[in-house]
Amino acid sequence: MRWTLPNILTTIRLLAAPGVAVMFLYFNRPFADWLALALFVTAAITDFFDGYLARLWKQESRYGAMLDPIADKAMVVIAIMVITGYSGMNPWLILPATVILFREVFVSGLREYLGDRAHLLKVTRLAKWKTTAQMIAIAVLFLGTGLAYIEAGSPRAGEGGVPVSVSHAAVATWIGLALIWVAAALTAITGWDYLRKAAPFLKDTP
Repeated sequence: MRWTLPNILTTIRLLAAPGVAVMFLYFNRPFADWLALALFVTAAITDFFDGYLARLWKQESRYGAMLDPIADKAMVVIAIMVITGYSGMNPWLILPATVILFREVFVSGLREYLGDRAHLLKVTRLAKWKTTAQMIAIAVLFLGTGLAYIEAGSPRAGEGGVPVSVSHAAVATWIGLALIWVAAALTAITGWDYLRKAAPFLKDTP
């Protein structure tokens, strides 16, 4: 494995994923929210540049192809876990989050089962849009949790349902929730597409 810049960026993104949660262990809120937001956005930007640079410089590798989707999934799963906890277990967030997490586990299981035929489930353009929608939604929701803590003075701001107060936190949270539902819909569609492609290989031979 060559330590090219694209591979380094992908590795950094993978290592940054747990850092989003670690921020809340070592920093007080709302600083933890802002630092987690900055780390997440920075890591999300590398998701574009590592693939772009790899293609531009003809440095595509098996290591990058293997690690890139893992880093993306790790970022999304860990960030959703943190946001769900700090949003007061808002059901309007839990439902789309469940769809996203279920799909990621399900597709990973399909790829593992298919083994050498996993290339049939190669990343589609819609799947890339799905990942982009997830990352934008998560970034906006991080902004909402940070603003909610400042405006309400409590880490439980927003608990009990969708915020209804007219504030910057409420606006950010509403937008973030709308985006996460869009991301969940794209996630479900791509999951169904992968299942359809894998279906012929899931039948028992007579």
